[in-house]
Amino acid sequence: MSEFSLIIGNKNASSWSMRPWLVMKEAGLVFHEVLVDLFSDVREAEILKLNPAGRVPALRHGNQLIWDSLAICEYIAEIAAEKHLWPEDRATRAHARSISAEMHAGFPTVRGQMPMACLQTFPPPKLEGRLGWEVDRICQIWRQCLETYGGPYLFGHFTIADAMYAPVVSRFKTYQVLLEAPLEAYAERMLEHTAMKDWFQECIPTDVE
Repeated sequence: MSEFSLIIGNKNASSWSMRPWLVMKEAGLVFHEVLVDLFSDVREAEILKLNPAGRVPALRHGNQLIWDSLAICEYIAEIAAEKHLWPEDRATRAHARSISAEMHAGFPTVRGQMPMACLQTFPPPKLEGRLGWEVDRICQIWRQCLETYGGPYLFGHFTIADAMYAPVVSRFKTYQVLLEAPLEAYAERMLEHTAMKDWFQECIPTDVE
């Protein structure tokens, strides 16, 4: 068993689990995957056995337990510093952390009305009111990053910021959100990323509510 154990939820539905999983793959780390069925009647008890905070994901590294997606990503960025999972330039790194934190703490309407379901396709929602504003804000973030740093990812190469927005890429695909050409190209590039393709291939169709 690897010295790293990543505790995650169902891949078709657990957006928070996707983020550190992608970062660990990008870092080239070998890890043991502990899957908790979020649709099980005993899921809460099972999670509490693994993480006292009662949430997934969580990372065990030896005797160390790290929980929360962004905290895990920060931890991996320190361990695999040579992978430059955050941009090297301080100002650019601050920008990447800002948009990652904005995703981490925000966009509740997107989460509520467009739950992640990697293997499903649903009719596009009406992008109006708060939902429309949140989708527009995500597009604004992507557009600014791609124009400022030149792509192909948000900050040139793949970073934690891309992992933080990866579930949104999946959601936009599931709910057939129309994007302008540069943003559609970015979404397609993310979907073709090796780790993203692996995640989708490992989803189970029954992992839906």
